Amino acid sequence: MKASQFLISTLKEAPADAEVLSHQLMTRAGMIKKLGAGIYTYMPMGLRVIRKVEAIVREEMNRAGAIECVMPVIQPGELWRESGRFQTMGPELLRVKDRHQRDFVVQPTSEEAVTDIARQDLRSYKQLPKNLYQIQTKFRDERRPRFGLMRGREFIMKDAYSFDRDEAGAKQSYQKMAAAYRAIFDRFGLRYRAVAADSGAIGGDLSEEFQVIAATGEDAIVYSTGSDYAANMEKAESAAPQGPRRAPAQPLTKTPTPGKSTCADVAELLGIPLASTVKSLVLATEALNGAGEVAKVQVWLLLVRGDHDMNEIKVGKVPGLDAGFRFATVPEIMEHFGTKPGYLGPIGLKKPVKIVADREVAVMVDWVCGANEEDFHITGVNWGRDLPEPDAVADIRNVVAGDAAPDGQGQLAIERGIEIGHIFYLGTKYSRAMEATFLDEDGKPKPFEMGCYGIGITRLPAAAIEQNHDERGIIWPDAIAPFTVVICPVGMDRSEAVKTAAEGLYAELRQAGVDVILDDRGERPGAMFADWELIGVPHRVTIGDKGLKDGQVEYQHRRDTAATKVPASEIAALVKGRLAA
Repeated sequence: MKASQFLISTLKEAPADAEVLSHQLMTRAGMIKKLGAGIYTYMPMGLRVIRKVEAIVREEMNRAGAIECVMPVIQPGELWRESGRFQTMGPELLRVKDRHQRDFVVQPTSEEAVTDIARQDLRSYKQLPKNLYQIQTKFRDERRPRFGLMRGREFIMKDAYSFDRDEAGAKQSYQKMAAAYRAIFDRFGLRYRAVAADSGAIGGDLSEEFQVIAATGEDAIVYSTGSDYAANMEKAESAAPQGPRRAPAQPLTKTPTPGKSTCADVAELLGIPLASTVKSLVLATEALNGAGEVAKVQVWLLLVRGDHDMNEIKVGKVPGLDAGFRFATVPEIMEHFGTKPGYLGPIGLKKPVKIVADREVAVMVDWVCGANEEDFHITGVNWGRDLPEPDAVADIRNVVAGDAAPDGQGQLAIERGIEIGHIFYLGTKYSRAMEATFLDEDGKPKPFEMGCYGIGITRLPAAAIEQNHDERGIIWPDAIAPFTVVICPVGMDRSEAVKTAAEGLYAELRQAGVDVILDDRGERPGAMFADWELIGVPHRVTIGDKGLKDGQVEYQHRRDTAATKVPASEIAALVKGRLAA
């Protein structure tokens, strides 16, 4: 490709609404253009990156035995009603009606559509296992789209779905996809971690996220310093605290704490560690009658150590809270505790509540909590002596750096990451709901065991930029750069020698299969170099009259601080060698 034939549309300044570096740099490098909130045109330079991502994904999916298809972006609402997600998925699912007032959805994912294929075409156990995948446009109606392609509304995703006859086969398919994902992300040349994850709205009970490591990442990734354990913050666990509890050493005392409504303020006032305090979090669950009206409200008190934070995903797995919960209202809190938030605790309740203690709180002694009276806390609180044992004990907190790893090997550390892939073992969640069955060896119908596997095709370039950039612009890994090599001839329009050398190198590299662009626009060196540094092409060759007189050209990798002089006769071999390495 020659630059004069291509569309290069770099900008000196990023738009005001570009909050993160990837959004700023992709816009300035002419890779994307905003069309609407969370909706972008993929410009030629950006599309080249996306197509390279797709090609790697496609190759590894095919190698793993998956079969490509393409499912419609617009899907019938009836399918989504069968799975229950038409009602439960929330406003992120864009629902539309056609001219006949029939319901449709703009797909955010395709479990329903692919399950419909399976129940029609996979009729016998002899046809299993199967794995269907697509690379297709998706849409999620984000409340606040932001960060460019990182959290846009329209995006491209690779989604795959496996179908097996039993759980053992499904888990084999899952592991095959886990291996394929590692091969894919290794080829991208990015630093990443595979971490255990919660399945969220997709469902299932086995799940991993693939996270690109980046200081600007939205997600917290937890890993062990002494083993391979890794999980996202929603899923991460620490080692269970060791019991039994020590014997009480302090008397139960009602202590004045005027104006001190937070655990941190109370700890400072009393001169005690924050870890000696317990924070009270009040939730509510609702039981509905046959008409769908609230018939009963159950109030729950969750107790977490003062230096810890509640993990809502873990709370949602506690029996009784697993069907859904909300934070209690102030009137509900006043009715059960007799005081406003800030001074709440499990002693002296006005009405009974269900008490769930975090594992750490369950082994604490002589702890401090609210007295259910404004401006007072209680010190020296102990289970058994001062209040009954909790109704439930569970891991309901976020881990913190320094916690013991759950496998007993090393401590937990935390870094930031950007999710670019997610794999799930679904079981029969969708096949049972949609009555998707096959005839097993005994002639009886059985629901498919399923898995699903996603990669954010358009999110991945943004994540790569967040990990690989400097003050000059993007630094692409070779595998997904829009062009791998750029030839920058200085004064090509004025020097026949420069023109001949540049076009000769260009032809030789193209003949060798190198993805090279020749900048024949006649730009000044400073402007030309600034463009390619901003765009992030990893390998640059500069050819000028002065150097050619000495038989030399200059080579510079995008990460290098200075160019290296190379004999002109050796530059093609050097570039090809760098690419092979």
